[in-house]
Amino acid sequence: MIIDKEISEKAKAWPFEEARRLLKRIEKKKPEKGYVLFETGYGPSGLPHIGTFGEVQRTAMVRQAFQQISDIPTKLIAFSDDMDGFRKVPENLPEKEMLREHLHKSLTKVPDPFGTHESFAHHNNNKLREFLDHFGFDYEFKSATKSYCTGEFDAALCRMLEVYDKVMSIMLPTLGEERKKTYSPFLPICPETDHVLQVPVLETNPSTNTIVYLRDDGKKIETAVTGGKCKLQWKPDWAMRWYAFEVDYEMSGKDLLNSVQQSGRITKELGGKPPQNLTYELFLDEHGEKISKSRGNGLTIDEWLNYAPQESLSLFMYQKPKSAKRLHFDIIPRNVDEYLNFLNKFSLETPIQQIENPAWHIHGGAPPENDSPLTFAILLNLVSVCNTEDKTILWGFITRYAPSASPEMNPTLDALVEYSIRYYKDFVKPSKKFRSPSRQERTALNNLANMLESVGPNTSAKDLQSKVFQAGKESGFENLRHWFKACYEVLFGQEQGPRMGSFIALYGVSETISLIREVLAEMDETKEKN
Repeated sequence: MIIDKEISEKAKAWPFEEARRLLKRIEKKKPEKGYVLFETGYGPSGLPHIGTFGEVQRTAMVRQAFQQISDIPTKLIAFSDDMDGFRKVPENLPEKEMLREHLHKSLTKVPDPFGTHESFAHHNNNKLREFLDHFGFDYEFKSATKSYCTGEFDAALCRMLEVYDKVMSIMLPTLGEERKKTYSPFLPICPETDHVLQVPVLETNPSTNTIVYLRDDGKKIETAVTGGKCKLQWKPDWAMRWYAFEVDYEMSGKDLLNSVQQSGRITKELGGKPPQNLTYELFLDEHGEKISKSRGNGLTIDEWLNYAPQESLSLFMYQKPKSAKRLHFDIIPRNVDEYLNFLNKFSLETPIQQIENPAWHIHGGAPPENDSPLTFAILLNLVSVCNTEDKTILWGFITRYAPSASPEMNPTLDALVEYSIRYYKDFVKPSKKFRSPSRQERTALNNLANMLESVGPNTSAKDLQSKVFQAGKESGFENLRHWFKACYEVLFGQEQGPRMGSFIALYGVSETISLIREVLAEMDETKEKN
């Protein structure tokens, strides 16, 4: 459905800004091929990581926004460069010795170290497609090996041969002196070894669509550039795809900025038009280093989905694509709760506010109702205090807080309970570190316990939060952040925690009083022993 024109023109959400740029680029006319083409690229030299998923997710969001402002048909291609040479064995793979025996072969000629598919590339392509299908993306998968070998690229490859000298004039100034000596846009595939060869090209013959290259053994070999006999170097290859498919939109990471520029120049020499590009910032691991398929640092898609719903990952991808973002396990809880918060806001917002809401972009304009009355942070702390992996125990506390809730009626909440148990077990529990309170903090905790003894079991979370504030203020905390931090570190053994009023309402007033008294008593006993 096309949204109101006035609303779409006012939308500042970045997918709409990209969509309006794209509509302007094609002059609001349907391209001759009949549709606007979005492309994402993937190099299956390693297992797919979240960065790969993020590029598809973000591109799909731009496509979705475009479909809201225009009735021009669209298509999304997920392209795998699986004919590329296998240059390095990734650190996070089994059977490394076996894989080293197949270096320099096309990725579709390298055996699958997992033993489940006909090649390493087929395994990785399948993993990528599983993730994309899981998230419900509407896309067409394309394999470089298939496109090269079936002749789909033949016309574009012949054209590349015709402008060979112009492509060389673009690429050679970007290379070092040694690389210049052997560089050619065309990489012959050795029929004897299946190696993707980086060798000098001695002759180019556009009339016969062949090249003559010098093999390492000194022998001159003539080969066709079509039918899978050759593939192209990375930057000419990217340009050739843009030209062959007539790609209208493709985003890429900041590390490929020079490649975008050079591939764009080559596309123009071929007679095509480079696609509109969005340059996004890179994902960083916990040490601030770029995540890499070969190193296997950062999170995998499987790992994120083991601890949080897929929508929280989509939110992470949506937010600030032009800012570098740290990608580590400790960012997961915040993204879950931010997602739930955006869901809660959506039904209360005006139409223009709704299309600025990330939930609109995550759910194709129709976000569901949030059936979880609790945040992920509160559930994590409930699991932490109860020190249990038993869902029934946790649901006992939940139903007392929200009597109408149940696993059947609140599937989102039930899933969050499972996620919180896994996350607590793997990340919170191993790093818990309780500390003894200062004299001021001890006084404040005792004051809080005394105040809670005067309230009823059904006191609202808001009123309980007021009691927590009061206990801190009356105990002399000028900065209440220090007071809340003390609660988390002394009672929960962690530096961060939930809104205390909401936690007390969930865990129970009398239970919280007992928790405070028991923690203080245990610390007194430990202090006496020492």
